[in-house]
Amino acid sequence: MKLYDMVELAGRNLREAGLRNSLTTLGIGVGVASLVAMLSLGIGLQLLFRRELGRSSLFDSVYVTSRQDFRQRRVGDNRPTRPLDDGARKSFEKLAGVLEVYPNFAAVGEFRFDDSKTTDAQSHFTVLTGLPPSSRNSEAFDDIQGHFFSGPDAAEAVLMVDFARELLGLPEETDSDKKLGSEQANQLLGKTLVLRYAEREAPSLTGNEPANAPANDNTAADNLAFNVVRKEQALKIVGIVVQEPVRGIPRTGRSSVFLPIAFAESLNMIQPGDLRNVVRPAEGKTYQALIVRVAKSKDVAAVEEEVKKQGFGAFSLLDASRNVRIVFVFLDLFLGIFGSLALVVASLGIVNTLVMAILERRREIGIMKALGASDRDVKQIFFVEACTMGVLGGALGVGLGWLIGRVINFGTNLYLQRQLEAKPQEFWYVPLWLVVGAMIFSLLVSWFAGIYPASRAAKLDPVQALRHE
Repeated sequence: MKLYDMVELAGRNLREAGLRNSLTTLGIGVGVASLVAMLSLGIGLQLLFRRELGRSSLFDSVYVTSRQDFRQRRVGDNRPTRPLDDGARKSFEKLAGVLEVYPNFAAVGEFRFDDSKTTDAQSHFTVLTGLPPSSRNSEAFDDIQGHFFSGPDAAEAVLMVDFARELLGLPEETDSDKKLGSEQANQLLGKTLVLRYAEREAPSLTGNEPANAPANDNTAADNLAFNVVRKEQALKIVGIVVQEPVRGIPRTGRSSVFLPIAFAESLNMIQPGDLRNVVRPAEGKTYQALIVRVAKSKDVAAVEEEVKKQGFGAFSLLDASRNVRIVFVFLDLFLGIFGSLALVVASLGIVNTLVMAILERRREIGIMKALGASDRDVKQIFFVEACTMGVLGGALGVGLGWLIGRVINFGTNLYLQRQLEAKPQEFWYVPLWLVVGAMIFSLLVSWFAGIYPASRAAKLDPVQALRHE
């Protein structure tokens, strides 16, 4: 039998029992829609998770520490170590795929709002942190009041909203995520904030070192790593944020004031880890920790391994997120299994529809066989009918699944905006491979569902079929 004749005959048979075949096709469509909807949800949530963390520079950063620190070494570990100094920083900047390298800068300072009209110049102690230029893309600055730093060396500051209220003498807000009013923000933006801090100063070698100094000390710098000098610095307040920007791995406590990282380094402020230099002096500037930011997250593992080969301790969030990625794999797997159950149930509808068609068309099948149709021809006719319902149902299901996803995405974002004042998110995603895969899966399920009816129709005795009324 020619392919054209077979397709025409299958199409006529499908049209004759239009209502029954339409309902069967609709059942397949509902099964495919449930599969597409569930898998789209899992894929969308995974992409949302990666997108939000990607903006925070967590997945593309490597946290580097010196293995000279006793906390980074284990008993019997004889691997070579190096100080985490400017030389190491420059070597990291030369690694393939590295965008920037900056210290995990955090220090304590005393702040005074220099505006006698709104405050009595009361001092406030808090933690300040240096931020790299790439932090501009952090979601914390999406709703900033004011603007980001004008440059990496600018003497400017961005404040957390709760510290801004403290500077203005306002009562503590129960809702810590609430912005300042425009009038309150204008009282701070563009004004001067005075920072008082302790600066590291290299000791001066005067030649008047104590006569009883130990014989094994070569210089005075071995006895005194640095001097402590009290300094003040005026800062221009340029922004106020509600959410604290991510600044490193791991986090070192909550900060209230943020400065450009290059400017913060130039202040030469004392940090907690500097006390180690008193007992272990090093040549040049050393760092407690450096953050190496990589252009693509897929290159993080290679950069991390190279840093470890150079004798440093390295950690990335990808190390800790492997279990999270496994969770998403299992989530997608279970969603796909449960979504496929509806399609399996729909395949039973195909079996039922085609078996009923055999009973109704026994005489027609007998005539076809009497005219020379082979068992294979009869099987192919039923396979064509089953696959046609599968293709039509798959197309209907993909469209229906996409529509369900858009409606749920819209409704959820509407609820989040009204109840939580959250910005809209896209947590439903239908990739092209899912569309193609759903269509192929629907076709295969329909083909397998047609095996039994097609075999049963091919086994009919033409004599007995012609006698059938």
